[in-house]
Amino acid sequence: MREPGKNLIRRARIERVGGGGDAAAPATPAAPAAGASGGAGAQVPAATGEVVCPGSTVTLSGEGGAPAASSGTFPVGTKLKVTNLDNGQSTTVAVNGPSGSCVLLNNAAFEKVREPGKNLIRRARIERVGGGGDAAAPATPAAPAAGASGGAGAQVPAATGEVVCPGSTVTLSGEGGAPAASSGTFPVGTKLKVTNLDNGQSTTVTVNGPSGSCVLLNNAAFDTVREPGKNLIRRARIERVG
Repeated sequence: MREPGKNLIRRARIERVGGGGDAAAPATPAAPAAGASGGAGAQVPAATGEVVCPGSTVTLSGEGGAPAASSGTFPVGTKLKVTNLDNGQSTTVAVNGPSGSCVLLNNAAFEKVREPGKNLIRRARIERVGGGGDAAAPATPAAPAAGASGGAGAQVPAATGEVVCPGSTVTLSGEGGAPAASSGTFPVGTKLKVTNLDNGQSTTVTVNGPSGSCVLLNNAAFDTVREPGKNLIRRARIERVG
């Protein structure tokens, strides 16, 4: 029943024609077990730390420097071990600042666990292995006001929707296709408008799946708001518009 060249049916009707009982909560990415094995023959040792943020995806910030991470869940100084369950590769990094994800790896850290050509780890195990005390909301960037002006002379119109996820950073998933987003905060079908306050560029996208961030843009969406050479928007305004 596919259309030529398409791997997704966006307008479908699904009918239950027998059995199965009551409807249950929609399936979400399974939380990787402490000793979960990787795919394609990858061998993954059992966890040695506290497994945190089950089901979260992991992506990269595009920032340089020695391997490190930022987090919207754990304070600066927390040590996190990130394992890519699809290739068995791991890296242990210290949180050095805030972001909108459980853990966002910089370039050097992500290179240690990435699969070739991929900017997103969908099956990750995240362990807290030291420092940082209890999980808490670390200091986050000030929430951009509804009519916040951009930097370097960029003019940013006032918000027209409900400003959500104040202080969140925005990055990209590395996935192709028409502009779209994934989210760990809003359900599929939600329309979000993302504005880069540093250049005044905006994009409005529909959530089409889960992720570990308030909003994670695919490549096409991110390209409409990115600054050259940057894979992270630190000063973003996110609005729910539908």
